[in-house]
Amino acid sequence: MTVLTITEGPLLWYLNRASGLSLMIVLSASVVLGVLARGGRTGGDGGARVPRFVTQSLHRNLALGGMLLLLAHIATAVVDEYVDIRWADALLPWGSAYEPWWVALGTIASDLFLVVTLTSALRLRLGHRAWKTIHLASWLAWGVGVAHGIGIGTDLRDQQDWVAWSVLPTIVCVLAVLAALGWRLDERRRGPRDAAVAPTTTSREAVHR
Repeated sequence: MTVLTITEGPLLWYLNRASGLSLMIVLSASVVLGVLARGGRTGGDGGARVPRFVTQSLHRNLALGGMLLLLAHIATAVVDEYVDIRWADALLPWGSAYEPWWVALGTIASDLFLVVTLTSALRLRLGHRAWKTIHLASWLAWGVGVAHGIGIGTDLRDQQDWVAWSVLPTIVCVLAVLAALGWRLDERRRGPRDAAVAPTTTSREAVHR
């Protein structure tokens, strides 16, 4: 009786929504830290405020935490008997009887995130170039995952406080990732110019000495 109550009651619904929202926040933070860790000003000589190894370590730990949240999100969705989502739907992006389009997006995001995580564990065997190419899929996984959350979370509108605890965190996460991306692109744009200026400055100092 207890099992039936859990699988049919609202508890799994809340756990699924909470794990999904937490997953989006954790992955967004991981993406931002990944951008900062690769930025030209992270690390001691570049004038960084946070050492690069710190951002890289947090980036990896958040990604691992995100994997645990992903498993919890999938499990609560499948076990919940209110919706018809099967275990196969968590791996194959088609065939779901419940919200097939939005579930498919979630499955694609999950598969991409899984590939990025597994290849990161095999980074030394893959080589830097191959790993870097595959790791770019994390951006696609994040974007598709956010779209999945927005689309399949429409039932939150039936809740009185759906704006406060769902939409606003999503907006903050999207703005944070876009800001990090803009900063990174600006760093890359200014990189060659700064590199060209540096030798000139060094030569001037050498002349004065």
